[in-house]
Amino acid sequence: MRNLRTVTAIVTMTVVLILAGCSSEPAEPRTPQFKTGLATDEIRNSAFKAEFPLHYETYERNNESKIMTEYNGSVAYNKHDNVNPLPEGYNHAQPYLKNLWLGYPFSYEYRAARGHTYAMKDILNIDRINRYGEKAGLPATCMNCKTAKMNVWLKAEGDGFWAKDFNQYRDQVDLVEDTIGCANCHDPATMELRLYSVPLNDYLKSVGKDFKTLPRNDQRALVCGQCHVEYYFQDKSFGPAKKPVFPWANGMDPEQIYTYYKTKGDTTIPGFEGNFVDWVHPVSKTPMLKAQHPEYETWQNGIHGAAGVTCADCHMSYVRMDGKKKMSNHHWTSPLKDPDLKACRQCHTDKSPDYLRERVLFTQNKVWEQLLIAQEISVKAHEAIRLAAEYTGDKPANYDQLMIDAREMCRKGQFFWDLVSAENSVGFHNPTKALNTLAQSQRYSQQAVDIAVEAAAFTTAKDLAGDIKKIVPPIMKHSRELQMDPEHLASHVWLKYLPLTPKAEKVWEENRRLVPAATTN
Repeated sequence: MRNLRTVTAIVTMTVVLILAGCSSEPAEPRTPQFKTGLATDEIRNSAFKAEFPLHYETYERNNESKIMTEYNGSVAYNKHDNVNPLPEGYNHAQPYLKNLWLGYPFSYEYRAARGHTYAMKDILNIDRINRYGEKAGLPATCMNCKTAKMNVWLKAEGDGFWAKDFNQYRDQVDLVEDTIGCANCHDPATMELRLYSVPLNDYLKSVGKDFKTLPRNDQRALVCGQCHVEYYFQDKSFGPAKKPVFPWANGMDPEQIYTYYKTKGDTTIPGFEGNFVDWVHPVSKTPMLKAQHPEYETWQNGIHGAAGVTCADCHMSYVRMDGKKKMSNHHWTSPLKDPDLKACRQCHTDKSPDYLRERVLFTQNKVWEQLLIAQEISVKAHEAIRLAAEYTGDKPANYDQLMIDAREMCRKGQFFWDLVSAENSVGFHNPTKALNTLAQSQRYSQQAVDIAVEAAAFTTAKDLAGDIKKIVPPIMKHSRELQMDPEHLASHVWLKYLPLTPKAEKVWEENRRLVPAATTN
């Protein structure tokens, strides 16, 4: 009888195990839960190392700064320099960046981004932020996507923080502890995903959403969408001055964003009243928009975004660091750096690395070709408007309206080009949108040329015929220091439209003051 009971128990347990194993309902994956012992307001990156040594090991791999893919990589080369070799230049550079951004800080220096661990170091060294004076010339808002210390400053100063000068906070940051890290995406106490971004929280609130109740897949994308987005610094008539805002009220496609900007500014420029304006181009006198890095907007309705594939699936693919539990790789970089393309082959299991790489490059090659064409037509648009503005002959009766229309198309054409240029996938995040955006950019910029030629009674058409590189050469050298030199401003016809700035010595080096505050102007 005892043996019979034993056999019955074994059979019963076996049946239970078989039924459990054959269940058609797989167990729901559970997000790991942690109680770290860290304070919820902890922002130092090193504080997380002891709790998560393997994750932190992959995070420190963001210090890699030498590996390149075909179009991007980790070397901080000048993105306009297609003449010199790495590390200063690269063959896939856009030569007209300084021309198109002339008069705006981006024209002084624009380099390819290195890993997130360099975010603080690189912004403190970039020439866009003025280091030759007490004032940076840009607001503290520029810190927003570089450090979780935003939480500290905003708690202490509220919305008054945004409009303060960037240099006011230079010596308050540590280049390693305060750069982009764990606290930008995680609650230090529980490691749950969270948003530190004020503009993204504002947007979600405006559409009746709460980050904490969103599906985890949405959360995994939105933590990247805190910074990898288009945004602008709000004009004071619309709320706290210089506060960052995401221009998504009408939607996330280029036409919707452009339309949004038409009613969100304080400008009084004739023909552009009420538009938001980043700066006025000194050559064409066009009120311009500067796109940021709209990866989120580009991805969200592309083939991967529509399928629910998030940023983390490709840029934080799972690894097994200790041969046991799998974990997200916190080396945020291009999957193309991996010879085996393991991130891509999580889904594309039947494809070889060579095949997948070729498909990525097929898209990027096509987008890059159209990107350069769009860039050149934008340059021609500025030049056509410059010539029309300086035309002294008999003008059409509607000359003033023609000039407004030409500048409108110039502004729009360049913004559409910039939305693809500033986006970091060379179109791969959404090939259809990228190519469509560039086609529209070329159309708008060419309309600007045609309207400006009409404004000059068609007399300038001959001056715009031919290779634009001969008509308007790319500006290869320009910086804050060079703008203090009159010979430099005389070296290119477009540079003559810039003001000569006073000679000045460097006041700041990274987060260190070089000149005592009492002696600076």
